[in-house]
Amino acid sequence: MSIPDKLKVLWFLPTHGDGRFLGSAEGGRKVDLGYLKQVAVAADGLGYYGVLLPTGRSCEDSWVVASALATYTEHLRFLVAVRPGLLSPSLAARMTATLDRISGGRLLINVVTGGDPVENAGDGIFLAHDERYEVTREFLDIYKRELAGEAVTTAGRHLRVEDGKLILLPHQRPHPPLYFGGSSPAGIAVAADTVDVYLTWGEPPGLVAEKVETVRAAAAKAGREVRFGIRLHVIVRDTVEEAWAAANGMISRLDDRTIQAAQAALSRQDSVGQSRMRALHGGDRTKLEISPNLWAGVGLVRGGAGTALVGDAATVAERMDEYRRVGIGTFIMSGYPHLEEAYSFGERVLPLLPLDHEAPPASADEGGLVGEMIANTTLPTRAASAS
Repeated sequence: MSIPDKLKVLWFLPTHGDGRFLGSAEGGRKVDLGYLKQVAVAADGLGYYGVLLPTGRSCEDSWVVASALATYTEHLRFLVAVRPGLLSPSLAARMTATLDRISGGRLLINVVTGGDPVENAGDGIFLAHDERYEVTREFLDIYKRELAGEAVTTAGRHLRVEDGKLILLPHQRPHPPLYFGGSSPAGIAVAADTVDVYLTWGEPPGLVAEKVETVRAAAAKAGREVRFGIRLHVIVRDTVEEAWAAANGMISRLDDRTIQAAQAALSRQDSVGQSRMRALHGGDRTKLEISPNLWAGVGLVRGGAGTALVGDAATVAERMDEYRRVGIGTFIMSGYPHLEEAYSFGERVLPLLPLDHEAPPASADEGGLVGEMIANTTLPTRAASAS
């Protein structure tokens, strides 16, 4: 089993909303370009590898937002969704090549098949679960070949292209890295054959290990290797007790009716990954610590990633290392509110992790002012005695 030595750590841009309390407008925050710019610039300065932008009709469009924010950042990468079945592969390839070029090679691609039949119908997609993955496979074949500079003529069951090609190629060759999540057999088969990084939502480490081994074996059978990533929320504080208090505070405005309504809406999805998320807590707010320091409270009312690591910095770093030891090399983190929590995690935990991308200075000794000057005369140090 291949265990990553170094980690890529990304943050999240909350284009579907942000606030201090789940399921409540109290403490809610207006999410506009100005706020998203604050989060992106903070993530860039703190040393995150990139940011994930969500996709769907509940979100601002990820391509438009990423295009706007790329000009405000220097190193930050943008993990943006392509949606097979919503875009033609040739148009998606042109969009990809353009954004990758104008950002200087800072584009990452999240391939999203979509698991909500109601939303899919609203978008004009009326395909069964496995048929959507058939479309995804055909889409990726055309999309990757065009990004690599090929002229493509092909006719599949769902997609047909004649002399599809790019004139202006992407900055990254043969194409930006492809990320993908799908827990069903159909999804895993597509991942094994086509993508670079397989993503899972934050299940307990034992379940993640099983999924990693399943995908790795399928990829090996196809003569390929796939890297692995995980999507998690995080609540990190100076002490474990403070972190758990913050977690409980996040759901303190939730009532049972809101939870039941949210779970009913999520149950309509035919996503296997979403079903696995719901099964972790069963809608029961008394059974939320599903593994040491892994809390499923977010999933009471949020679709997609529904678990958070909860603890002090050392505890969170150790829990992340548990996932690293089962093969996870990419972590996509988030927290409420996303601006403050980008700093909380970035300042407390990032310095403890073996990153394979540039991290911020760990102390004032490395140059510049980090922290407040002491008595107008002395640079602060990384740690000081409390006595």
